[in-house]
Amino acid sequence: MALADLEAKTLNELQDVAKELNIGNYRRYRKQELIMRILQAQTEQTGLLFRSGILEIMAEGYGFLRASGYLPGPEDIYVSPSQIKRFGLRVGDEVLGQVRPPKDNEKYYALLRVEAVNGLDPEQARTRAGFEQLTPVFPHERIKLEIPEGDLTVRVVDLFSPIGKGQRGMIVSPPKAGKTTLLKKIGQSVVRNNPEIYLMVLLLDERPEEVTDMRRSVEAEVIASTFDRPPEEHIQVADLVLERAKRLVEGKRDVVILLDSLTRFSRANNLVIPPSGRTLSGGLDPAALHRPKRFFGAARKIEEG
Repeated sequence: MALADLEAKTLNELQDVAKELNIGNYRRYRKQELIMRILQAQTEQTGLLFRSGILEIMAEGYGFLRASGYLPGPEDIYVSPSQIKRFGLRVGDEVLGQVRPPKDNEKYYALLRVEAVNGLDPEQARTRAGFEQLTPVFPHERIKLEIPEGDLTVRVVDLFSPIGKGQRGMIVSPPKAGKTTLLKKIGQSVVRNNPEIYLMVLLLDERPEEVTDMRRSVEAEVIASTFDRPPEEHIQVADLVLERAKRLVEGKRDVVILLDSLTRFSRANNLVIPPSGRTLSGGLDPAALHRPKRFFGAARKIEEG
């Protein structure tokens, strides 16, 4: 039974299907969760696996579903060029489907059938508009940060520098002034006051203990590439996070990305790009600012939703 057929059913009808498939505690699931459980049970009955991941497309045309976060790993799932072309898959899509284990001469799991793309039916996902085709407008909806009887820090941000949906913001301060702490408090406020917003926290070149602290403090998707990783990995993770956010916006989701830090992102680019022959103050190549500017400039309020 395909995703579109399941979405057409009522919750009671889905519960009857779940009962036939021997899905435990099926009454506690919401409709969308129950649909995913049914798809998983149907797949496992055929002896296959049901997996999901964030799609990264290689220059050669094929792709991989990153199974463990946004970094390459041994459990990644191979996606063929024909599947990418048929369903109009894009970098950053969350793809769910039937997967088979690797054969003798293969290294990765392989995607056999696409069941859902970003929670949508694959045929429906093909018709979505691209991020660049959406209409950017001035922000007119406010993100409220103040928590009653909570920390005054975010109250001060609300008063002196209110944040709107689609707005870009930057914290500029000396080292050890508490930038990461402020980002953490902003993240906590966004999650509590704005449940419709999908929050992503991207940590580049940070210490592993800071990553753990952020994951425990903020109920959000925390993606990290720590300081012991090569600069190429910092750039790869940042690019995939940006594309993931674009795919969510194409699906009419509100997304907030908290990046720590733009400075380290620029330094990583400076180490990787071929030198252009020009140098700014601090030994920074002007070409190293292209990616950070593209990341920063991707924030926008979209007229279509």
